[in-house]
Amino acid sequence: MPHLSHPGSTARVCPALRKPLALLVGAAALTAGAAQAETITVATVNNNDMVIMQSLTEEFEQAHPDITLDWVVLEENVLRQRMTTDIATQGGQFDVMTIGSYEVPIWAERGWLQPLEDLPAEYQEGDLLKPVRDGLSHDGVLHALPFYAESSMLYYRTDLFEGAGIEMPEQPTWEQVRDWAETLHDPDSDVAGICLRGKPGWGENMAFVSTLVNTFGGRWFDMDWNPEINSEAWQNAISFYVDLMNNYGPAGATSNGFNENLALFSRGNCAMWVDATSAAGKLFNPDESTVADRLGFAPAPVAETPKGSHWLWAWSLAIPASSDAPDAARTFITWATSQDYVNLVGETKGWTSVPPGTRQSTYDNENYQQAAPFAGFVVDAINAADPLDSSLEPNPYVGVQFVGIPEFQAIGTQVGQMVASALSGETSVDQALSAAQRATERTMQRAGYLD
Repeated sequence: MPHLSHPGSTARVCPALRKPLALLVGAAALTAGAAQAETITVATVNNNDMVIMQSLTEEFEQAHPDITLDWVVLEENVLRQRMTTDIATQGGQFDVMTIGSYEVPIWAERGWLQPLEDLPAEYQEGDLLKPVRDGLSHDGVLHALPFYAESSMLYYRTDLFEGAGIEMPEQPTWEQVRDWAETLHDPDSDVAGICLRGKPGWGENMAFVSTLVNTFGGRWFDMDWNPEINSEAWQNAISFYVDLMNNYGPAGATSNGFNENLALFSRGNCAMWVDATSAAGKLFNPDESTVADRLGFAPAPVAETPKGSHWLWAWSLAIPASSDAPDAARTFITWATSQDYVNLVGETKGWTSVPPGTRQSTYDNENYQQAAPFAGFVVDAINAADPLDSSLEPNPYVGVQFVGIPEFQAIGTQVGQMVASALSGETSVDQALSAAQRATERTMQRAGYLD
């Protein structure tokens, strides 16, 4: 778990009597300036967009010499554990936390996050895409600022599709995806028919699996908060997923999350991949991807219903109430999520590398439109995702690929482990879902949702 630091300048005080008085005065001034500088600790996930943000530390510190950034960069599951523990205990280890659309409303309601009212006019709050802004608000007030946002879609190798005579329809179905995966699976050439998340975690495999269950007609809970994990829709969805991955997926799929599958697809080892729209820029960048000139994209596949077939998520920057440097933290997060930051990344790292999904101005920018032919598709997918109507049958929760209640982090992680056990063959699908149902019922009973 890398912990990278960028210390600010410090003054070397020269011994008196050996240096001119003017130098002593200058050294004292430098020392005073260094003493006034605040160090803020920024905890973030090791995803590509955040790595770019970290690489621009010098740009921020030059513009704000009174603030020094200290980075803690963690794998997604570890980050969530560290953030949750620190925020719940008011540990105060971090001044900026990278959290998502799930945590923000829950933590804001508990008073764990600094409200972000009265943002400066130049921040252009109204430029933030409405679904993203709404998801990061509590009682109409932002409690985190979106760094990048995403829905999900289907990526595919156009050369393999053309070679097999397959034409991508406007809206693919999961049945078609299975047939294509069978046709294109070529382990002798180190190409899997399809790559999907298998690493357990409520934000890893279950982010994808929840959308699969949604489109197969399932839901996490009925309107009385009774779990439905052993329902026919869940059985059909998970059986389909396990068969698809075991027959046409890469080896060791239970170790593959977003970053692992991104690496596989960018190296040409997957014919198809269904995952976050935020991967499009990296995959379309020839410096980052060997398949940049053979990249196709389509809407996330559907089965029984289009509802909930693609997710809505924003990785965002928030200030915990326990921070002892909230003003400096606010200065940093408004910089890192601003239109100026988007332009800085576009001009220094390339326009396909800008953080996507947050601002309408990004999608109105001609430079971005020319560099990213997927831009219109992505913003349409984000605007179409509906956390209030994500399943065929009505449900009592907010969220597409998660359930917006505090208990879901534990539930989703536990169910994710059981789904991974079915994928690996340690248990049958029926055994995994029956165990998941019982465990979720116990959790909901203890939490007071059920009698």
